[in-house]
Amino acid sequence: MADLKIGIIIGSTREGRFSEQAADWIEELARKRPELEVERIDLRDYPMPFFDETASPLFAPSKNEHAQRWQKKIASLDAYIFTAAEYNHGPTAVLKNALDYAYEEWNNKPAAFVGYGGVGGARSVEQLRLHAVELQMAPIRNAVHVLLPDFMAVNSGEKSLAEIPHLNEGAGGMLDQLIWWAKALKNARRKDERATEAA
Repeated sequence: MADLKIGIIIGSTREGRFSEQAADWIEELARKRPELEVERIDLRDYPMPFFDETASPLFAPSKNEHAQRWQKKIASLDAYIFTAAEYNHGPTAVLKNALDYAYEEWNNKPAAFVGYGGVGGARSVEQLRLHAVELQMAPIRNAVHVLLPDFMAVNSGEKSLAEIPHLNEGAGGMLDQLIWWAKALKNARRKDERATEAA
């Protein structure tokens, strides 16, 4: 029985986005893991404005109903995989905005990344790891980086991500690590909850 709820967060909302193909592929691999209950989360379904609250969610509740729904969804999950496009050496604005619209909901949970683009989204993933640390997530070491030759082959329809052995191998290692951290952190959160209830 699956004990870990994992969210695959599609980090782009533009028309023709590659992130949907990346999400399809990593979702299929994640669903083969018996420990995981997998949910796909599309930022198109959470049309939050660019952050305009009076204070960070760390200090005050959000007034925007889409943000409240987003926070509830993030809180229900034990771990996250983000598809990470790279725009001008960084992550998409819509993904950074979504990160900013929650705080405690992210805390003490692991994050993994599937990056893509010219250097496999490496610079985007690097920045997202910094944001994740500030939100008290645990970004894991292993990530998947879809480099430009593979990206072009998949985008043109010549291949699918599932047909590229080194990407499947990398994804396997990433999922192994994500599951380990998700179990460890979920157990730690449960201990904290029990201690709080007993106090």
